[in-house]
Amino acid sequence: MVAALVATLMGVPLREAPLLDHAALLGDTPDKAWYEANIPFVDVPDAAIRDTYYYRWRTFKEALKYTGPTDGWIVSEFLGPVGYSAPFGGIDAAAGHHIYEGRWLRDQRYLDDYLDYWLTGSGSGAKPATEDLNKNTTDWAHQYSFWAVDAAVARASVSGDWKFLTDRLPALRKQYEGWKATNFDSAKGLYWQTPVWDAMEFTASSYQGSDPYHGGDGYRPTINAYQYGDAKALAAVARKAGLTSVAAQYDAEAARLRSATEKALWNGDFYKHVMLDGRVIADREEIGFVPWYFHMPPAADAVAWAQLTDPQGFAATFGPTTTERRSPWFMHDALTGCCRWDGPSWPFATSQTLTALANQLLDYPAQSYVSVNDYIKILHGYALTQRKNGRPYVAEAHHPDEDRWIYDGAGHSEDYNHSTFTDLVLSGLLGIRPQAGDSIRIAPLVPADWSRFAVENLAYHGHDLTILWDRDGSAYGKGSGFQVLIDGVVKLRRATLGDVTVPVSLVDRASQPELVDDAANVTETGYPLATASYTWHGDTPANAIDGQDFHLDVPSTRWTSYGSPNRSDWLAVDFGAATVVSDVKIDFYDDGGGVRVPDSYALQYQDASGAWLEVTGQTRDPVTPVARALNRIRISPPLTTDRLRVVMSRADGGAVGITALQSWRQPDPRVTAGFTTPSLAVDAGKTVAVQARITGPVTRTSLQVPRGWTARQLGASTWQVSVPAGADPTAGLPIRLLAWSAGGVTSALLPTRYQFDPANYPTVTWDDDFSADRLASYRIDHPAAEPSPRLAVADGLLTASADARAFAVLAAPAAGEAVIVEPARFSGASPEDSLFLGFSAGDRDNALAWYNNHFGSSGVDVQAGGVSQPSSTGGCCAAFRWSPDDRFAVLSQWGKLMTWAEHDGKWALIHTAPVSPQGSPAFGLRLDGGTIALDRVTLRSR
Repeated sequence: MVAALVATLMGVPLREAPLLDHAALLGDTPDKAWYEANIPFVDVPDAAIRDTYYYRWRTFKEALKYTGPTDGWIVSEFLGPVGYSAPFGGIDAAAGHHIYEGRWLRDQRYLDDYLDYWLTGSGSGAKPATEDLNKNTTDWAHQYSFWAVDAAVARASVSGDWKFLTDRLPALRKQYEGWKATNFDSAKGLYWQTPVWDAMEFTASSYQGSDPYHGGDGYRPTINAYQYGDAKALAAVARKAGLTSVAAQYDAEAARLRSATEKALWNGDFYKHVMLDGRVIADREEIGFVPWYFHMPPAADAVAWAQLTDPQGFAATFGPTTTERRSPWFMHDALTGCCRWDGPSWPFATSQTLTALANQLLDYPAQSYVSVNDYIKILHGYALTQRKNGRPYVAEAHHPDEDRWIYDGAGHSEDYNHSTFTDLVLSGLLGIRPQAGDSIRIAPLVPADWSRFAVENLAYHGHDLTILWDRDGSAYGKGSGFQVLIDGVVKLRRATLGDVTVPVSLVDRASQPELVDDAANVTETGYPLATASYTWHGDTPANAIDGQDFHLDVPSTRWTSYGSPNRSDWLAVDFGAATVVSDVKIDFYDDGGGVRVPDSYALQYQDASGAWLEVTGQTRDPVTPVARALNRIRISPPLTTDRLRVVMSRADGGAVGITALQSWRQPDPRVTAGFTTPSLAVDAGKTVAVQARITGPVTRTSLQVPRGWTARQLGASTWQVSVPAGADPTAGLPIRLLAWSAGGVTSALLPTRYQFDPANYPTVTWDDDFSADRLASYRIDHPAAEPSPRLAVADGLLTASADARAFAVLAAPAAGEAVIVEPARFSGASPEDSLFLGFSAGDRDNALAWYNNHFGSSGVDVQAGGVSQPSSTGGCCAAFRWSPDDRFAVLSQWGKLMTWAEHDGKWALIHTAPVSPQGSPAFGLRLDGGTIALDRVTLRSR
């Protein structure tokens, strides 16, 4: 009855009492209620496959990341963002795998959001066209090869929600056409790709190009198959939308691409990489199986599958291998460092190969090269690969012949979400083949000696399906044979297994409401801001509100008070501006050792006086705190507050922790709320007008501002906001609009920013236009042990010239918060062709922003007592390229040193350092030869 109760609470169809022991199958998996509400439960006789199935659902849940109200949920790949990822850590390389895997979840909101992220959200946004981010493409959704439309259609075939896709047909077409614009050779009718942007650096084919890392550009089975699959998928969506001519267009494009691929890439027994110059790579690579993933090859090409089980081909105990063994490039340098796809067993490719193999076995005519037993053997081996120290584990790549992961970075690769497994069990092993129409095909690929298997709680077209095989009726108590049940009603019963199609009508279930977590801050910058009474040095409070909820013993996943001297500890969230708090969820971290679930906790808010008070009207579920599961607190009536905290204690005084602290709010979909500007420029002691846009059945509105600020309503959607004189306008505090209605509370956030304007510093304390020689007025400092350049004033310019490295800082004989410098020209020297400006108290104490014209970059150097202070520099470096007539300014205010640049009359912030410099306003010139010239130096003050 637990599953039925959870289903009722989650707003999903009521289910029959479970066939399977869900708690036993989940084992020690945290937050079991989520799995009850979302996943199909599977039982198979193969323990390795069964246990890996549940482990991989856990890794998928860990990868779900809530990014905020704009993009909602995404599916991540690594534990945390990497430097080459899209906003919030999205990477499109394995996004097709994510969608195939996640299509079996009951809650549709995860993939709804994720698809929109790539199609129209932040994942579709502009990216730099650079060598390390793919110089050939300009948006994140085309950074790596990506079978986006095919995956979206595979998902719709499970959910039955084709309207989601027909509504997004223009965006789906744009995604497909994007590859045509950048990577299509119209003369050959083929797509080309750089191997690294196929997510495959250091391959057998790339080693034979001029750049082993990126690889030799070529016509590859991958991207051509992906585009074939996407063209067929677009045709399917167009037909659902009633656009027959559009469907015919994409069917025709798919047919032409199929013919061109067969002609150019099929080498008689395998699909191979072909260099742009026409050279066909002799080596077989595992990518040659990818066309079957999309049903692209003709039946006659089945001979390629002989290589999968060939000991000199791709066969391996922990395989398949990514390059055939007979290749001279097999495992070339593979053990010298990550990431070489020239032989290691790679879950990404194994997933594609097994999906392709299932398609060959189920959707093509019978052949003699591979069998059901081969599928089982490889799937079983793939399951065994996903182990470490005897427990389920997946990382980046595995040795093909030894039981060890070879690419597995600590705090980085654990539970690596770059492949599929649950989909291989459901759509391959159990043969659950979703259909575009009102039916489902079930054609299990199970061994003849299996006497049982079952899957239940499978969400399909709005129904709840159970599929079971019980040869003698002893396993599940539902009688013998093969059965299919829909919403608990037997729709098919037969004595033997077989390939069957069962009618399943589409039922429109009420969609689950949108929910917004106001506490989430996935970037861990700005607001909401998490703080704590004590934090173990390896953790951060921000980890508890990073939009993810998982329990790995990795510091980046939690906050703990380990080592705290306190009898109790707290974790607090400052929303920046008040929001409505009504549904709080806390996942307490418990490692079974030094950090345990608290014996008790208090949920508090801070009132206007600064006092912390207990939140009233709490209903807790469960009543007492539990570990590794969501503790839910409903608050009635809802509380409007800007600060919330959880105070935890244990009787033994031991440490506590939180892996997720969430504050969920339900907006009304009928109401829209927003502002007329994307951000608001504010300054200390100033007032500014705020204009909102509100539509829908709103009963009341409120503008919430940061503490100490005031808002006076001038009209229905207009306010005057006053910032106190002592405020820090650079803090990025938000302003929040709240709109109440019968359907919920809708909100909009307006970020604030500080905009530098010299007019706001009206007192000019020093102005040197170099019309006269005033060099004697400056103190010359030398922050580095380098000689001064030759300094001269003439013709309205200050020039610094040198024949070799020279550096001098000129400290002005006046005070001021703002230093403004107008360069006339730079020397063109390398590597030093730099302007410095900031504050200097001598040779050994200074904080100087710099602009290096050679590199086009900017940063800050700070030293105290002659010792460099890297923690005070604000990091390095900001990209900027000076143009004639541009000006630079440094502003020392609010405990920060800010560097600004003016271009075409507009000032833009280019760098911030967390330092309050001492000394005189100063500017410096450093060069390796030639001449740097300045037009003017001005100091300004409030």
